[in-house]
Amino acid sequence: MPWFPDFANAMVLARQETRAAGQADPVRQYMTALNNGDTRALETAWPGEVVIYDPRAGEVRGHRQLRQFVSRSQSLLGERHVRVDTVAETACPGRAAVELLAHLDVDGHEQPWPVAVVAESRDDRSVEFRSYFSRWPVDGQHGHARPAILSSAADMPGDVVGRFHAALVAGDADAAVSTFAPDGYYREAVGPQAVHRGTAELRSFFTAQFGAGGISMQPCRITDDGVRCAVEYNCVRWGDRELPPQAGLCVCERGPDGLLAAVREYDDLEASR
Repeated sequence: MPWFPDFANAMVLARQETRAAGQADPVRQYMTALNNGDTRALETAWPGEVVIYDPRAGEVRGHRQLRQFVSRSQSLLGERHVRVDTVAETACPGRAAVELLAHLDVDGHEQPWPVAVVAESRDDRSVEFRSYFSRWPVDGQHGHARPAILSSAADMPGDVVGRFHAALVAGDADAAVSTFAPDGYYREAVGPQAVHRGTAELRSFFTAQFGAGGISMQPCRITDDGVRCAVEYNCVRWGDRELPPQAGLCVCERGPDGLLAAVREYDDLEASR
């Protein structure tokens, strides 16, 4: 059958193209798998180990668990008629942090749901996905404690991002506000309905947050492209309360004046606030 080699070569080429596309944009491929319930392209792109850390499902490891997780997630997304928009992407070699805004159907009303996904690959066969979000838009419950998934092993940048982090640790509202541009904003993890914009709103917000003292967030991974800096962290103290390490992610977006144009949180720490 003289056509068979051509058919086989076409299949090999298709797999290579699928792998290349998946490795170029792993988060998009991951979200596509969640939306349509089909993991084949994801498994083709990453034939080695696929690991997922999800606030609801915990740790998912290997292709078999991946298929089970995607099937369950696809059912949830389908029930809520979820559509997803990309907000921003921050990338550095081997890692990308993508901010998404999912739109859920909650009792007939659209509910925005901020989600961040970090994809990290240490070779061309394996990938790790780490998702961060508040579960409040999904179940109306605050403060789902999430254990740490990374060790504290990163240094904050020495610019405005580092100064903002230092102000959080010190519980200094004025110092925190001074890192923002005049029209800069801070968005809480629950979504766009919890945005604090401008000097007056930011000062009121941070003064309330620091009522019992500073907030200690130990940096674990930094994904920085010079404009946006995504910090995966463990929160270990809130005011005078020591906390079991809890995982979260914060994106600091720099403006052209060198101050913060935006800070967007992805965590589930509301009960501690």
